[in-house]
Amino acid sequence: MTSADPEPQSDLGLLSPMRGAAEATGDVAVLQAMLDAEAALTRAQAALGLVPAEAAEAVSAAARADLFSLPDLVARARSGGNPVIPLVRDLREAAGPYGEHVHRGATSQDIVDTALMLVARRTLGPVLADLDRVIGGLTELAARHRDTPMAARTLTQQAVPTTFGLKAAGWRELAAAARTRLAAARATLPAQLGGAAGTLAAFQPPTNTPPPAGDARASAEGGPIPAGGRPGEAVAVALRLPGRFAAELGLAEPLLPWHVLRTPIADLAGALAFTAGALGKPAADVLVLSRTEIGELSEGVGGGSSSMPHKHNPVRATMIAAAARQVPPLAAILYGSLAAEDERPSGAWHAEWQPLREALRLVAGAARDAAELVADLRVHPDRMRANVAVPGDPGAAPALVDLVLNHDQDKAPH
Repeated sequence: MTSADPEPQSDLGLLSPMRGAAEATGDVAVLQAMLDAEAALTRAQAALGLVPAEAAEAVSAAARADLFSLPDLVARARSGGNPVIPLVRDLREAAGPYGEHVHRGATSQDIVDTALMLVARRTLGPVLADLDRVIGGLTELAARHRDTPMAARTLTQQAVPTTFGLKAAGWRELAAAARTRLAAARATLPAQLGGAAGTLAAFQPPTNTPPPAGDARASAEGGPIPAGGRPGEAVAVALRLPGRFAAELGLAEPLLPWHVLRTPIADLAGALAFTAGALGKPAADVLVLSRTEIGELSEGVGGGSSSMPHKHNPVRATMIAAAARQVPPLAAILYGSLAAEDERPSGAWHAEWQPLREALRLVAGAARDAAELVADLRVHPDRMRANVAVPGDPGAAPALVDLVLNHDQDKAPH
């Protein structure tokens, strides 16, 4: 078997500068997540006496992405419609005499769903850190410019004065709300384990035959199931397996197999779409306020032009705005997969894979770019004051800034 490095013609993101998390969401990362799921399943079954402990060790040692040929798996995945089928064959071969214990009782959907939850969890950790940077930077901007007057604009026209501090405080509230939603979604990402029809039937130990020598089968109380044990004890073992499997991976334990109960995907999609939009709002404002004729803001590190050397383009805001326009349609596809037929669907599940990965990439890129944008944002108070065409005062705008910042301090742990 050859290395899992991408082929030279792979999509490296030439036309997707707004993406992030390339390594965390790439094919190698997904392959490793599927292998992690397979290894965790064997370990969980070993812990409950369903397979030998040596099988868990052998499968875990073999479950390394660099031991598998990614191009070969891609080519072979087409015949069965998903990559788990050829992967299981290769992993069984790699596990040697313990190969028969690979994927025991599981379905391809169990492994792909669990792997994508792992990919999402691993991707969202750095995204949350970037959102913390965004929130911190906007907190400073709001406090520093609490009293900096500027024109408020409604329906493209100047309204009454406001302050830039209030605008920054509003951006901050959106970013904080996005972080809350993403953190909640990440904390509840579940493992998937149901077997062929979501009944856990294949994970029950036999109840009418003695277990093999040295193969202690766990009962509901954690001890071995005796030869000829009661069916209820076998069911109890099966019910414990999803929790043990989830714990091996650091994922949440599902109440039920969710093959066609796509709440986790819908919740994640909603959080990703909200985050993209929440970061898109300040990006849209920066794009307007950095126009040459307005000049109230500018990016500290702007981009150049291939034909006009004098330009200082707001590239970070542009990339965030581009991501904000792409994620909602992707979320719509994921919401559409809620209407999935039977106990396992044809097409609805498959339709989720790429939109989910692309949404993760775009939100990761938007959070990265937003953190850089806020850190380097240049505020021009003189231009803000000069541009005010409608007389008046900013009213309670400074007090509203204080309300936001003091409210967050009150919520902080002591």
